[in-house]
Amino acid sequence: MYLKFQLTGREKSELFGEAIVTIIVMLLLNMSIFLIIDQLIDTNPGIENGIFQIKMSLSFGPQHIQFWSWGWAFNLLMLIGDAFVLYWRLIRRYRQMQLRHVIVELHYIASGHFDHRIPFTLSGQMQRVVESVNALVDSTITSLEEERAIERSKDELVTNVSHDIRTPLTSIIGYLGLIEDQQYQSKEDLLKYTHTAFLKSKQMKSLVDDLFEYTKVRQTDAKLETVQIDLNAMLEQLGASFELEASKKGMKITVNVGAAPLMFDADPEKLARVFNNLVSNALKYGHGGKNIHLSAKKVSNREVEVVVANDGEPIPQSDLRQIFERFYRVEGSRSKETGGTGLGLAIALGIVELHHGYIYASSDEQITKFIMHFPIKHSDTLKAPENVVQA
Repeated sequence: MYLKFQLTGREKSELFGEAIVTIIVMLLLNMSIFLIIDQLIDTNPGIENGIFQIKMSLSFGPQHIQFWSWGWAFNLLMLIGDAFVLYWRLIRRYRQMQLRHVIVELHYIASGHFDHRIPFTLSGQMQRVVESVNALVDSTITSLEEERAIERSKDELVTNVSHDIRTPLTSIIGYLGLIEDQQYQSKEDLLKYTHTAFLKSKQMKSLVDDLFEYTKVRQTDAKLETVQIDLNAMLEQLGASFELEASKKGMKITVNVGAAPLMFDADPEKLARVFNNLVSNALKYGHGGKNIHLSAKKVSNREVEVVVANDGEPIPQSDLRQIFERFYRVEGSRSKETGGTGLGLAIALGIVELHHGYIYASSDEQITKFIMHFPIKHSDTLKAPENVVQA
């Protein structure tokens, strides 16, 4: 909140002294001018009987009222000039004092007090300077905080990747060490060790592949190979590709799309990655669920909606804002028993944003939905409504 700018007692005294000095100087100047004119008149008597005698007056019988003359006009002009000079000098000194206060505030902020802002209001252009300085400090602080967040994010990424790679790598080294030292009793033991090392190697490859994909979609200069695709046909194909896996888990995949093609601009390879991640998550984590529903519809002339839903175990409301963060797992552990790397939803978020769309999740006891909105034309950009729970 801005406060009214006030001068200190010392500054008020300086301003008062400036006024006194200016008045004295102007009086001396006026006296000098009068003396010069007086000397001019003494040396040239014709002037006194000339222009300085021109006057305007009114006569009422014996009474004679003079209400204007060149002498009076000259005195009035001198008085106006003196007032203008006095005002100019005082306002100039006042603005210098304002600027001095702004500089003091800037030095205070620059010394490390980044939570401080210039607290007072000034008049005219100086107020724009104050607002610009405060806005600049705010943007600088925001940039610093974002930079720190990026550094923390990088550190967390390295830590998480190191942890996730070290765990299967330790197992691989352990089992291969047993084979190297011939510490096995039978061919069955040998095959067991090699099979375990093979599975752990696949787990590492899955993590590396996901990490590579995540870094690609999060790059600011990442590009899409967009073409016109039929969203309905893609979902039909997706449902068919997961039908066997779903039946093994006692689940059924239902695709609810229209008969007519639903065309929009997208990168089919990356979009397929999004849908695959979401359906895979529904199969892995939709405990107790029997159905996975895929649907798509056109919600306006510039927007389509895709929903991947399942009736399995709900996601806690406290986790909905975090599930799109990299390496976040609702079960709250770093275990990979379910086969996930914790990057699937983060990759999905990145790809959806590359398509200028948005994704969010909703969950209750009946159904869990992952809802995506895409622009029909890639040149458009969609903004998520304020009432949705987003990452």
